[in-house]
Amino acid sequence: MSLVHLMLGSLVRLVTALIARPAATITTLLYHSDLLPRNFDSERLRRLVRHEYLLVQENCLFSSLINVLRCFW
Repeated sequence: MSLVHLMLGSLVRLVTALIARPAATITTLLYHSDLLPRNFDSERLRRLVRHEYLLVQENCLFSSLINVLRCFW
């Protein structure tokens, strides 16, 4: 029961982030999965990447998606 609760809360956070800030969420996913160049130091890129998405401990679906992107892309 607690695993379903954990995944449901994480899914709600991910969908909420995608609806509220779609560009920032996709940019954050791509940045942390190393699919965006790190040497491109742009002020716009730094404003779009939301580090607080990863600071939430219960956001395991977001972290899992980053790890899948890192491994298979």
